[in-house]
Amino acid sequence: MPQLDPALLSSPVVLAGLVAGVIVVMSMIVAAVVAVRVGPRARLRDRMAGVAGTGRQATAAREIAARQSKLIQGKAKDLATSGRQAQRRIALRLMIEQAGMTTSPQSFYIWSLISALMGTALYLLLGYPPAGAVPTAIFMGLGFPRWMIKRKAKKRQRQFTALFADAIDVIVRGIRSGLPVGECLNIIARESPEPVGGEFRLLIESQRLGMTMKDGLDRSVRRMPSADMKFFAIVLTLQQQTGGNLAETLSNLSGVLRARKKMQDKVRSMSAEARMTASIIGSLPFILSFIIYLMNPEYISLLWTDPTGVMITYFGLGWMSIGIFVMKQMVSFEI
Repeated sequence: MPQLDPALLSSPVVLAGLVAGVIVVMSMIVAAVVAVRVGPRARLRDRMAGVAGTGRQATAAREIAARQSKLIQGKAKDLATSGRQAQRRIALRLMIEQAGMTTSPQSFYIWSLISALMGTALYLLLGYPPAGAVPTAIFMGLGFPRWMIKRKAKKRQRQFTALFADAIDVIVRGIRSGLPVGECLNIIARESPEPVGGEFRLLIESQRLGMTMKDGLDRSVRRMPSADMKFFAIVLTLQQQTGGNLAETLSNLSGVLRARKKMQDKVRSMSAEARMTASIIGSLPFILSFIIYLMNPEYISLLWTDPTGVMITYFGLGWMSIGIFVMKQMVSFEI
């Protein structure tokens, strides 16, 4: 084996070459290691590992979501009945509030039951066929009480509309004289007749309890779902958000409400003849039946004593109801 000359090893040139060679070899080793760690193959392996990990995480997430979904479905089944009952109670309470009544839903159900029992008993005492007892109970227990409340709510809305423009004029004059909006609302709550005064009192009380003007107006609109109250709520809400001359805006709103009221009265007067005709046509069969009953009871009693007569009576009442509904829709206009 050949031996290196010690004189060569002591030469600076040879030493520099050896050092440079070692550096080159080490650089190549480091480059190879880096290529293995961060090269295309390494990135591919990392990507595959990441995908595998993501797949495991996704599978675990799906399992957790499935378990949560089962728990939620089970809980929803338990709460479905109570949720529907609560929704019906809220709708009934809102309907009672719109009518201006203080009756609780429980009292309403009790009175509905009493109405159903009394109506059915009266129906049977008059000697009508037992087959109509069930429809009579349903109508007197479910239809008649709710119809009365809705009728009262509509009457209350008409009274509110008739007085609301004057109340807005009072607010406009108060603002122009320098009073704050809250004090103007207090004046309306104290001085205006029902139902305007009552609605504004509830609005003032809601603000005293810490509610914002917007929340109080939203509750007022739910209690009094008339177009006039909706316009008023929109005007006050926008004025709080954007500012502006509130007195001028409310004055314009008062003019619009008076113009709407004038148009409604005009339409009502023009459709008075049609409404009167519909009333006469709808009541004429009942009036004639009563007159015939007074003159010859045996002749007309077949309508509720004979099965064929009962069927004809129900059929005629059904068609009468459809005709009255169509005529009512023809003479009813929303402005």
